Formats: sequence, structure tokens, C-alpha cells
Amino acid sequence: MQASSGFPWLTALIVLPVIGAAALWALPAASRRLVRPIALGVSLAVLVLAAAMALQFDTAAAGTHQFSELVSWIPAFGVSYAVGVDGVGLLMVLLSVILVPVVVLAAWREQGQDLGRLRHYLALVLLLEAFMIAVFSARDVFLFYLLFEAMLIPVYFMIGGFGGAQRRYAAVKFLLYSLAGGLVMLAGVIALYVSGPGGKGGFLVDSLVGVHLPVTTERLIFLAFFLAFAIKAPMFPLHTWLPDAAQNAPAGTSVLLVGVLDKVGTFGMLTLCLPLFPNASRWAAPAIVVLAVISVIYGALLAISQQDIMRLIAYTSVSHFGFIVLGIFAFSSVSVEGSSFYMFNHGLSTGGLFLLAGMMARRHGGSQRISDFGGLQKVTPVLAGLFLVVGLSALALPGLSPFISEFMVLVGSYGRQAPAAVVATIGVVLAALYILITYQRAFTGPVRAELADAKDATYRERWVIGPLIALMLVLGFYPAPALDLVRDPAKSTIEQVGVQDSVPTVQGAAVTGSAPTTAASEGGAK
Repeated sequence: MQASSGFPWLTALIVLPVIGAAALWALPAASRRLVRPIALGVSLAVLVLAAAMALQFDTAAAGTHQFSELVSWIPAFGVSYAVGVDGVGLLMVLLSVILVPVVVLAAWREQGQDLGRLRHYLALVLLLEAFMIAVFSARDVFLFYLLFEAMLIPVYFMIGGFGGAQRRYAAVKFLLYSLAGGLVMLAGVIALYVSGPGGKGGFLVDSLVGVHLPVTTERLIFLAFFLAFAIKAPMFPLHTWLPDAAQNAPAGTSVLLVGVLDKVGTFGMLTLCLPLFPNASRWAAPAIVVLAVISVIYGALLAISQQDIMRLIAYTSVSHFGFIVLGIFAFSSVSVEGSSFYMFNHGLSTGGLFLLAGMMARRHGGSQRISDFGGLQKVTPVLAGLFLVVGLSALALPGLSPFISEFMVLVGSYGRQAPAAVVATIGVVLAALYILITYQRAFTGPVRAELADAKDATYRERWVIGPLIALMLVLGFYPAPALDLVRDPAKSTIEQVGVQDSVPTVQGAAVTGSAPTTAASEGGAK
């Protein structure tokens, strides 16, 4: 295989975890003590390789797809193996490779001494990592669809084989929702190919962008894609599979499911729906913005009322995804830039919350009921401090990176969707309630007798959460490296949709993801 950019970075990133998964499954019984170090070593090697690739990325051309590879795969049907990443795709790949080693380390003591079960679980984690990297870099619509569906396989077994009491029900519900969305999307993929130029490379995104479609056809295909992405995202009212999956899945599975896989939905909206169906996107935007705002408020209200901490975190994600979708369909470069950064930050903060909730559950015999905890701050002060910091990031406290992305979404959306942006700010207040009330119930007050001897966070657990907090702090005070990746793609997306950019101004200065510029220098855009 020849890569247009020299070394096939993306293919190497996809193949390496597959090799790692195969190695784990092939381990003889006598060597299964090596399961943990092999899984961690492979995941760290993928992280190092991704970091090396990122250093080669040209941020001055972040709006173009780099590290591109193109090979004809099924010529008779116009299907190609085409991969490449722009700034947003790179950010999502980096999120994937950051969270996987954390999940492997968090699962270090799971499954007790049953190394056979642990081997299967960690192999599925590595296989899922390969699919995640591939789907965020796919530049062929049919390839994207195949990966979109293939990701369901490891997640189904990770929930159904290693989850809680209702794991089979949750796994089947997740699978049925996702397959239903995928089936509708497949119809859209076929219709798009038939309506496009066809021939060799007929599924390439670059070949399909700008293709003129009849109004009704474009709207129907858009709805087919959007439905699949809204289920994956998850958006109200297609979100009901998520709380059950999060409640019954292992904590590490929830981290990858909500922190990364669900981003495929919003990533698809941003990188496929808007460029391929610009007219339909503008047509559907008012209704989608309403659904996004409902998701923000509805998810936050249900989070406040939850008794199970995993379901609570799942509903907070429904609210956060509402912010992301609002920013995408507000059609402002600032809001789209904020949504792209929000996807990365949400993976860090929500991933941290799921991992900390799993640590809490292990200290109480696996219980996830918030009422079963109390006074943990007195016996596990480090664990309490970690939960507080990560919780504050989820409510977008200034100084932590989620604040910047949420602020950009709201400010950028205000120029085009002022009523929606104003109502969505209620979600910010509700976030403070569901985080602080949960902290109060679980960590303050008298110590429950069964928790009196609970151990504080171990060094391994601190290494699990520490990198996530460090990233949120660094990007909270210096977000430029991430914003440099998403700024040009956001502007390109607005141009492809065919709307005039709406740049919010403060006393004559235009608010952008970088240093303020005068409104005049932006060509009078306002």
C-alpha cells in the first residue's frame, strides 16, 4: 500500500492494536500473566505513534486532510480504502489513543484472578481502538458505514459479557438501536452513491461534496444519515439505550462508549451531513436546534433525579451532546469550533467521571447507588478530591478546558440562534446542581459504617485519573494547540454549508478561537 504522505501513519495506527488483540487471544494459558503488560504496552505504543504523527501535522493547513492513503478496494462498486485526517479528525484520533491506555490501566484488577476473562476483555478494548481510529479517519462513505457498524461488535460483547446484572438486556437494546440506525443509514449510503458520479471512487467523500441533488432526494438522504448519527450521539428522544448501557457496562466500557464512540454521531454530523447535504442541513437546522436544546435541559433534569451514579453520568452526557449539536447546527465558525473542542473535552471529563464512579463502586461491593455512599471524603480524601475536580470540569468551571468549549458554543450560537442559546444556558445552572448534589451525597456527611475501612485511591488509580486532569488543566489555561486544529475546519464547514459566518463582537472586536480581530478585518462579518 502506498501512502500519499510517505509513511502510512493511519494504517499503522489501525493495524497495531489489531495485532495486539490477536496476540492476547493467541496467548497460551501458561503465559497469561503477560496479558496486562502486553495490553498496556500495545496501547502506549499506539499513543506514542499517534503523538509522533501529530507532530508531523501541518496546523497551518488543518482544514485539509493529511496523512492521506487511497487504494481501490472494491472497484466494481466504487469502494476505496481512503483515510486521512483534518484537524478535527486528528483531535478525535488523539482522544481515542489517550483514553485506551487509561481504560487498560483501570481494568488492571478487574475479573479478579481470572486472566482468561481479562484477556478477552482487553483484546476487545484494543480491537475497538482500531475501529475508532479507522472511523475517524475514513474518507470513503461506504468504508465509514462499515466501520460505523463494525464498532458495535466489540462493544456488544464488552457490555453483554462483562457487565452487570442486566447486561444482556442492555447489550441487546444498544445493538438494536444502533442496527436500526445503521440500516436506515445504509439506505442513504446507497441512494447517495446512485445520485453521485458513480464509477471508481464513487463513494469518496471528496467526490460527493458539491454534487447537486434534487431537493427531496437530498433531504431524505440527509435524514437517513442524521437519524443514525442522532442515535449514536445520543440525542433526545433517541437516547434511551444509553442509561441502560452505562448502568450495566464495566466502567472502562462506558468510558469508550460515551467518551469516544458516541462522538462518531456528532463527528458524522459535522464531517458528512453538513458538507454532503448543505441545503438539507440548513432546512433541518431549526428543528435540530430545538431538539438539541431539549436534550440539554432534559438530560440535566433527569441527571439530578438519578439514584444510580452511572445512569446519572449517562444523562449528563445527553445534556452535553445537546450543547455539541447546538453548536454544529448554529452555523457559526465559533460555535462549530467550540463543538469540535467540546467533543474532545467531554471525552476527558465524562471518561474521568465513569472511572471514578467505578472506583467508588468497587469500595462498596459493586453498588452504584448514590445513597449507599456517604462521608467518603473523611476516609478517602484523595478519591474525593479527584472526583471534585473532574466533576467541576463537567460543569465547565473556568480554568478547566470544558469551560472554553462550552463558552464558545454558547457565544457562537447566540449570533444565529439567540433564543436557543439563552435557554441552553439553563443547562449550565443545572449542571452545577447535579454535580454538587452528587458530591454532597456521596462524599460529605457522616461516614457509613460499611465504608469506614475503605481504602483511598491507590497509586494505580491516581495514574488513571491524573493524566486526564492534567490535560484539562493545561488546555484550560492554554487551549491554543487544540483550537489551532479545529479553527480552519470550522471555517471550511461554514463555507460548505453556504451561510455567511456570524462572528460575535465585543466592543468592536470579533471573538474567534484565537486572538481577537477587528470586525473590519473579518470583512464586516457579524
